[in-house]
Amino acid sequence: MTFVRACGVADVPGGGTLAVDLGGDADIAVVNTAEGFFAIRDECSHGAVPLSEGEVEGCTLECYLHGSRFDLRTGQPLELPALVPVPVFAVRIDGDDVLIDPDQPIAIQES
Repeated sequence: MTFVRACGVADVPGGGTLAVDLGGDADIAVVNTAEGFFAIRDECSHGAVPLSEGEVEGCTLECYLHGSRFDLRTGQPLELPALVPVPVFAVRIDGDDVLIDPDQPIAIQES
């Protein structure tokens, strides 16, 4: 795993998101929840709009356009109309920095 600095911990308020460009195929949304920080591809698999503009509730992120909700731990869609998961990435906190491994999405087993 190759972790890179995505942002500072203070850059993402509790219950908030931040879109970060790490130079890959797509931006990544860094999300700060009561359960910790998560990183998910910043593009809804249904509407191709930024998930970072959506609403955080618990460990889920809702797409503002059509209401699809994604599990931040797995990327799995929890509400229609999205049917396809969104990649999620490993996150590490190092002091005041949020580090992400943008090259290797976490492999999640579908249930």
